[in-house]
Amino acid sequence: MALSLVSCQGKQKEKKAEIVIPTEWKDTGGEYINSHGGGILTYEGKYYWFGEHRPAKGFATEVGVNCYSSENLRVWNYEGVALSVSDEEGNEIEKGCIMERPKVIYNAKTRKFVMWFHLELKGRGYEAARAAVAVSDTPTGPYRLIHSGRVNPGIYPENMTTEERAARLDTAQYREWWTPEWTEAVQRGLFVHRDLEGGQMSRDMTLYVDDDGKAYHIYSSEENLTLQIAELTDDYQSHSGRYIRIFPAGHNEAPTLFKHEGTYWMICSGCTGWAPNEARMFSAPSIWGPWKQHPTPFAGEGADKTFGAQSTYVLALPDGRFLFMADIWKPESLMYSGYLWLPIRFDENGVPVISKEESIDAPAQ
Repeated sequence: MALSLVSCQGKQKEKKAEIVIPTEWKDTGGEYINSHGGGILTYEGKYYWFGEHRPAKGFATEVGVNCYSSENLRVWNYEGVALSVSDEEGNEIEKGCIMERPKVIYNAKTRKFVMWFHLELKGRGYEAARAAVAVSDTPTGPYRLIHSGRVNPGIYPENMTTEERAARLDTAQYREWWTPEWTEAVQRGLFVHRDLEGGQMSRDMTLYVDDDGKAYHIYSSEENLTLQIAELTDDYQSHSGRYIRIFPAGHNEAPTLFKHEGTYWMICSGCTGWAPNEARMFSAPSIWGPWKQHPTPFAGEGADKTFGAQSTYVLALPDGRFLFMADIWKPESLMYSGYLWLPIRFDENGVPVISKEESIDAPAQ
């Protein structure tokens, strides 16, 4: 059974060329594709899929970020480890750290391939909450770590009001979470203030390059309670200092971002660990907002659990269509977590819809 990626935007239109997605997630060498939480770079007519190398048992990163290439999204060649962990004790990406959700974009001005990912330091759980960046002269690497850290230290989000910036909020006064008072404090910037000096937390993330070449880092912040969108510098290797926060206390993660006919769309998940949940969807006329929430884009049986998957990326295809990518997590053996790729169509109102009518199941392990 194959997935036919055919777009039906509003009323019936001429069908575009069929793109067949693999029914078995193995590379040309017969090995299971180990590329989780990933994304795809399109460069010179070729697709490069970057993702987390996950161990068969355990959780921490023991290898690094894998890279696969394809000319048709169906047959994938293993290109090797694009960014390797370090054997040096105390290195930011020392073996045993946690490297998640790598995304790669190309900077035409510098001719560099730039990778961003969520980094947690070895032995510190999810305390570090860093954004890390690495660069390469070729799409497949090897990539070289440039730096890691939290986002925009000492800078307030531009959509925080003067009153919110002046608020005196102390986390010690809000030890009990999920009370109405705590929720209001989070919305007013409780954790923004707490982390202002050292920078904002960055966990689940994606990247987006707009039509004008500007690039953006979208990530779950403030203890995974609030999404933030931060502009990158022209070389894509740092933050410019301009950022906003959206849906504070909404508890969203695993963001994806794409634009269709001038509208920005974001699909993400709730925060339920490895267990699937109902996806959330938002839209805005500008990447800076205002953002509004919509019902889940998923339709059909299992839509309330996103068909057992969690979002990781939306691939914009050269012909204007979009491919939603997600992971079907298997915490008992993360290496063999599955993949769910589905076409996005748009209804008569231009709203994204994702159904499983043309889907494929992850291969049994």
